[in-house]
Amino acid sequence: MTSDQVAVITVSDRCARGEAEDRSGPAAARILREAGFTDLVTHLVPDGVEPVRDVLRTALDAGARLVVTTGGTGITPRDLTPEGTREVLDYEVPGVAEAVRQRGTGAGIPTAALSRGLVGVARSATGTRALVVNLPGSSGGVRDGLDVVLGLWPHVRSQLDGGDHPAPVPG
Repeated sequence: MTSDQVAVITVSDRCARGEAEDRSGPAAARILREAGFTDLVTHLVPDGVEPVRDVLRTALDAGARLVVTTGGTGITPRDLTPEGTREVLDYEVPGVAEAVRQRGTGAGIPTAALSRGLVGVARSATGTRALVVNLPGSSGGVRDGLDVVLGLWPHVRSQLDGGDHPAPVPG
């Protein structure tokens, strides 16, 4: 079990208005709990740069070390999760975002290539560093994305705190 706080943020106009059921956020929470994360908080916000930026800052300032968003990564006019995320990132980690997209396309989901999701490192108001990951709003995209991220988490966690490069994670 890990004591690291994790935040799962669903970004969806329809879910925020109660017009659709959020499936991706609960899927992410379940996968993270099964992976041993015990301190987990969830949020649901509408699409848009400001709601995403503001909830990310809230989650970071509350102590989250891993923040996972679901939804808003596509190419429709309201898919603005990457834009809101970019406003809080200190820097991007594009290789992880690419690995998430490749996991989807490799699984036979060609539309995974349309995801504009970002992955990067952001700081809380107190300077604590966290990994922020934008995942698609589908349960399958969440599963594939978290498979990538959780495989890297021990290394990422060490690096966030300034640790040296631990032994490679077998893949």
